[in-house]
Amino acid sequence: MHNTHHNLNIVTVVQTRMGSSRLRGKALMPLMGKPLFVQQVQRMRAAALVGKIVVATTTDVTDDIIEITCISEDIPCYRGHATDLLDRHYQAALQYQADVVIKIPSDCPLIDPAVIDRVIGYYLQNIHRYDYVSNLHPATYPDGNDVEIMPFAVLENAWKHAHRLLEREHTTPYIWEHPEKFRIGNVVMEGEVDHSMNHRFTIDYAEDYHFIKAVYEALYEHNPFFSVTDILTLLEERKDIFLINQQWAGVNWYRHHLDELKTITPDQTKIPETETETEV
Repeated sequence: MHNTHHNLNIVTVVQTRMGSSRLRGKALMPLMGKPLFVQQVQRMRAAALVGKIVVATTTDVTDDIIEITCISEDIPCYRGHATDLLDRHYQAALQYQADVVIKIPSDCPLIDPAVIDRVIGYYLQNIHRYDYVSNLHPATYPDGNDVEIMPFAVLENAWKHAHRLLEREHTTPYIWEHPEKFRIGNVVMEGEVDHSMNHRFTIDYAEDYHFIKAVYEALYEHNPFFSVTDILTLLEERKDIFLINQQWAGVNWYRHHLDELKTITPDQTKIPETETETEV
């Protein structure tokens, strides 16, 4: 597989910023002595197929610390538009001359390197069959293992033609919302299971941070690149960890756009019991 595509420049873009609306500064929250987004990049670096990993942050002065951290950790950093994430993703891919662009959000510090390789590997093996491959449409992995892949030309097409706010803000909806224009591929979790709505490995709320921190503290020292299976096994044994952020399982951004999204069904999101989320 490597040989066929060794001449492709693969760029994986991680969009991160300090000013997240629900959990400010989550990117720098400590995990085993390193900022959360740095730990995520370390896990991503353990994947064989990610190519160059670029952190794409904003030009806001509050994100100077993201760039400074990237420099000290030897992570390429691009700074661009604060709210047009499609533009920021596109410009980062352009600057690093990507042939293939991967989107992995910065709120996935438990992402499994093997899952990343599985999704990219599937794309590379089927490169002429698909314009976009992810493990999200529909999602089956625990929330927080998000991998989306597209050739640069497809990202550029979206950048030129996407006009709706949600298409600019969430980078890729223009692509996966138009299966009549783009050939969409999907990778499902091994064993035909669906953990997307009952397991939450992503960070938006204070409880998510406490959950992720507990998982790192339990698994990191034995193997810093612990897998989805390792986490699921831990949660079977440690119901106390499983329950930390269970109230937010299944809650995602789709809930605000069900009337606008035609490929998303109401069972793919959940309305939290309280929409007045606790600030940290």
